[in-house]
Amino acid sequence: MALDQAEWKRLEDKASELRKLTLQTVIWAGSGHIGGSLSAMDVLTVLYYNEMNFDGKKLDDPDRDRFVLSKGHIGVGFAPVLADKGCFPKEWLEDYNHTESPLGMHPCSHMVPGVEISTGSLGHGLPISVGMALGAKLAGKKWRTYTLLGDGESDEGSNWEAAMAGAKFKLDNLVAIIDRNKLMMDGPTEDVMPLENFGDKWRAFGWEVIEINGNSIPEIVDAFAKAREVKGKPTAIIANTTKGCGIDFIAGDYKWHYGAFASDLADKAFDSLNRYHEQRLAAVKGA
Repeated sequence: MALDQAEWKRLEDKASELRKLTLQTVIWAGSGHIGGSLSAMDVLTVLYYNEMNFDGKKLDDPDRDRFVLSKGHIGVGFAPVLADKGCFPKEWLEDYNHTESPLGMHPCSHMVPGVEISTGSLGHGLPISVGMALGAKLAGKKWRTYTLLGDGESDEGSNWEAAMAGAKFKLDNLVAIIDRNKLMMDGPTEDVMPLENFGDKWRAFGWEVIEINGNSIPEIVDAFAKAREVKGKPTAIIANTTKGCGIDFIAGDYKWHYGAFASDLADKAFDSLNRYHEQRLAAVKGA
């Protein structure tokens, strides 16, 4: 394992903190895309607190790594990360998705510091990321591009056009992470539009494929380390996750793709997140 216990615990503590802040932001907003925000939080935590060259106080650094949130509807989970990194005051979260708030449901790059690209309709993030990675190659720059996709979003043909281009231009500075929680707004992905054999599809398009437990911080860290060693082609990390990860009564339920928490449910949710964190810390101590 690439992580020592102290670093592993640091990332576990941060992921737990951000899950709670995401839940609180959903409560402030009145509702939000909680399921996918929680499934992707471990990936976001490792990206922003271990993997990427990113400083929330130096957003114009030309050598910063770039991140594109293709599944932009989980902005309610992404905004707490950016706030915690110092991109904007955490007080902004209290007005999330309210009238005149800079923080809308899909984060806007013109209004939210730290957002590289606005994404709305799904299927745009990977094509944009291909262009960014290609631009870095042509300019001789060393920064890398990371993009987070939803698995339901992989129904979009624009993603596969981008996948072809990424392989053609040998973009080994590009990493696509797919939040494979196997659920979308309308139900299980395999009922709505089957994706399997999902990894083989990415391989057929010329990508290096790494399949992991996307709610295991050590596996995520190792996957990014492996992606840095890949030469001559882009990398797709298929992160198998649980939608609603950390809150036991919503985990694995597609009906919590989007939802709201009354006060009694909010208390139950925070209690569940605390128990979940203790379970994960026990794994750290036992390693």
